[in-house]
Amino acid sequence: MGNALVNMYGKCGSLTDARSLFDKMPHHNVVSWNSMISVYAQNGNGKAALELFPLMGLEGVKPDNITFIGILSACSHTGLLDDGCYQFISMSRDHLITPRLDHYVCMIDLLGRAGQFNEAEGLINSIPFEPHPVLWINLLGTCRIHGDVERGAQAAEHAFELDPNNTAVFVLLSNIYAAAGNWDDAAKVRKTIINRGVKKKPGRSCIEIKNRVHEFFVGDTSHPQKENIYAELGRLSRQMEAAGYMPDTKAALSDAEEVNKEVMLCYHSEKLAIAFGLINTFPGTSLRIIKNLRVCSDCHTSIKFISHVVGRKIIVRDASRFHHFEEGICSCEDYW
Repeated sequence: MGNALVNMYGKCGSLTDARSLFDKMPHHNVVSWNSMISVYAQNGNGKAALELFPLMGLEGVKPDNITFIGILSACSHTGLLDDGCYQFISMSRDHLITPRLDHYVCMIDLLGRAGQFNEAEGLINSIPFEPHPVLWINLLGTCRIHGDVERGAQAAEHAFELDPNNTAVFVLLSNIYAAAGNWDDAAKVRKTIINRGVKKKPGRSCIEIKNRVHEFFVGDTSHPQKENIYAELGRLSRQMEAAGYMPDTKAALSDAEEVNKEVMLCYHSEKLAIAFGLINTFPGTSLRIIKNLRVCSDCHTSIKFISHVVGRKIIVRDASRFHHFEEGICSCEDYW
């Protein structure tokens, strides 16, 4: 029961509650340690995960392969390159645990996020089992972060060879071309997506208010409070601009005029959910948002400004991790 509750608090972004409960547990087995390490990993607190890890040994608990997935994931989300590489080597050398696919995925993510693409490709090519498309897809995702179009296209090609019908590859490749302003290639990929009947997953953000979940899509006008929501967004935009916010129009991924891109960015689903939360909760109340996709760079910057101008803590769980925004700062330190 204790382990399940630690996981529950972690999935709600409640780090303090998760750790408090963990510390009060009379006995910790390997599942307990893995749960707490995983909570730190999901919430981007890699240093805390690494500090917790040695305490397992002091209690006589041996780590397993799940432990190292949590540790490597924590290092990846926090940019702890040297620590992650050391732990990857240590798991087989010191703990006699053979790396599995999930461990390699974490390492490709770690190396790719750090811009170590040659090392990431070398690791993929050295894997002692049949290559899996998820490795190249993961590398493609990190190429998107760094804007490396050429290497991203190569990673997509490798992924297509292993899985020609993987929809994630089409979407990521289209996005990387669009972010670089390569509209012709982006259009070609999108045409292929349409011809193959691939449906791109729309961005969706949810927030729970008074035991009811409210769901928003980009540019959503279906909510009964739409007028108040858009009015709140307008007010927030003026406050943010006064505080120094500048829209990151590259995140719009559209070949449109700059002004139109700014409008498009303003109505992303997480911003609508936050505006709704602000007008339906008391001042000072923390907001929790869940998004099905990775939060874009403009929304990330926007939410930092919003947390500052309204004096609220805003917790956003996107497709890969938690972001804790407070007083204009995000817990990820802009590394995600």
